[in-house]
Order: sequence, then C-alpha cells, then structure tokens
Amino acid sequence: MSDKSSTVHVSTNSLITCIRNALATQGVPEQDARTVATLMVDADLYGHETHGVFRLRQYMARLHDGGCNARAHVSLVHETAATALIDGDNGLGHLAMARASQLAIDKAREAGIGWVGVRRGNHAGPLALYVRPQAEAGKLGMAASVGSANHVPPFGGTDLLLGTNPIAFSAPNGSDDPFVLDMATTVAAMGKIKVLAQRGESMPEGWMVGRDGAPLTDPARKSEGYMLPIGGPKGFGLSVAIGLMAGVLNGAAFGSDVVDFTSDTTSETNTGQFVMALDPAAFGMGSDFGSTVAGIFADMRASEPLPGHDPVRLPGDGKTTAAAERRRNGLSLNGALHEDLLALAQLYEFDASLD
Repeated sequence: MSDKSSTVHVSTNSLITCIRNALATQGVPEQDARTVATLMVDADLYGHETHGVFRLRQYMARLHDGGCNARAHVSLVHETAATALIDGDNGLGHLAMARASQLAIDKAREAGIGWVGVRRGNHAGPLALYVRPQAEAGKLGMAASVGSANHVPPFGGTDLLLGTNPIAFSAPNGSDDPFVLDMATTVAAMGKIKVLAQRGESMPEGWMVGRDGAPLTDPARKSEGYMLPIGGPKGFGLSVAIGLMAGVLNGAAFGSDVVDFTSDTTSETNTGQFVMALDPAAFGMGSDFGSTVAGIFADMRASEPLPGHDPVRLPGDGKTTAAAERRRNGLSLNGALHEDLLALAQLYEFDASLD
C-alpha cells in the first residue's frame, strides 16, 4: 500500500504498458490502446498530470459500462481544402483528436490553414498534446473543447450549463521549446480539483463557491458548488464562444446537452472539439516567424522582475527539456495515483507491473 503523500518512481515504458494492458481488457484494439496509452503518458511527461494517467479510472469505467466505444472507427465525414469534420464514433477521445491534429497540419501545408472539427468524441487529455505538433512543424496551432461535464453557471446565473471549456495555442519561436498555452476558461481545471481530492488536500479560495456564494475549499464537496470563470464575464463569454465553435458548429453537445462523463458512464457524450493549424508561409513569413518571435520573447524574458517575483517565463518554457529528462529517467507518481493504478489492476484483472 502506497503512502498518499509519497511518490513512486516508474519507467515510462512500464507505465505505457500498464495502461495499454488496462485498455485491452475492455476490448480496445492493440494499436489504439498503445496510441492512447502513449498520449496519456505524454501528458504526464509534459507536466499535465491532471489530464494524463490520472484519468485512467474514468476511461475504464466508461469503457466497461458502455458509455465509450472500445472499437471505434474514426471517420472523415466532411471535407474541403482547408476544413474537415471528423466523427470519433464515441471512441476514446485521443484517437479522434490525434487524427484531427495531423489532418489540420496536412491541410495547412497545402492551403495555408487547416481547421478540423470533431463530433462524437470523448475526453482526450490536455489540448497541449494536439497543438504542440503544429509548433514543432513550424506552424501555429489552436485547439479547443467543450468540457466533459458542466460545472459552471452562466455569469450571474445558478444553472450548470457550461464546462471548463479549455483552449490551447502554440507557436514556433526558434527554439526546442515552442510556445504552448493550454488553459481552462475557469480559474482552475476540474482535473486539479480532482487531484487535490485524491490527495486529501484543500483548494485555494477563488476556485469555487458554494450555492450560497461563499468560498468552497474542500475538493471532496465539489458537487455542492460552482466553478468560477476566469475574469468573470470575460471568461464566461470566452467559454460560450468555444462552445459555439467546438460544439454547435460540429453537431456536438453544448449547454444542457452535455453529459457528465464521470457520473454517467453509460451515455454517449458527443464531445465536441476542434484543432487548427496555420502556416506562417501563407502570410509571407516562413521561417522568419520563429526568429522574429524569438527576439520578442528574449525581450520579455530580459524584463526586470518585480520584487519577490521569479524571472519572466513564457508558456511552454522548459517543457521539452523536462519531458526528455522524464522520458529517460522515469516519472514520479504520487502515492495516491500509484495506489489507484494497483486497485484498477485488481478490479479489471490486468498486469500493472511498474518498474
């Protein structure tokens, strides 16, 4: 039994194998299981541990109870030179989003821009996974998703009609560390709250309020309150805009149609997402874009820090080096997560040997 406050060091390959074995017990084909397992571990490698391996229990429950299609056939249902719509066949969300990201890049190479929507998807981990490839290919990326559960009321209201509705951007900047911004439109992502609950820790004031409007700091009571949007009405407006582009535009769920993928493990979620790639060459920039951005970022990093503040950093700084080091030396899982993986292995009868 692991101490929840401790950490357990495991190799990347053994963790991928563990997740692949888990998914296989629910009928997920070998290649699909490996693709999803690799992306889930990649999330942890790049520091998005709230949306990586931690989510295995939720995915397994939906696969087991029929809410997610283990043998999904991801298909292209509509296409133009610069756009496309993918149907995820209610499969594991990583499969549809990985295809959407690559297709967006391919279209950007030909048309200057590629915009690919997804309908009938599922939770796919952090959006950063689906915009980093664009920047690594010298292009700009954007992705957004309708959240997998409604935790937020419209600004000034009390009905839960919005999710965390995340959005991500990426851009090359002349270095191995591309600009990658991945953010929820709420003050904190629900994944962070769930991790705190798993660890038995409290959350800061300002993340959630109770139905009485008072601060809520116990993550175990998250169902009793409301998550708060960033910037008040501005975050609310941004969340709605994402819902229109990632949900309504793709024929996917938004508003009261959204299914809580954690509490309801039997219903199809019809999660909507989109991925975009933009080629600077379409604007006459080419490789000059990255070098120009590098100069701008250098000025920002050179800015004198305010008293008591660390030096200026840009979103994505240090991620590539940190991920490479973790890939070589392994990941440190918190004790609660390690314990949960072992419990899942016993529940679903798969090999969770982690070294």
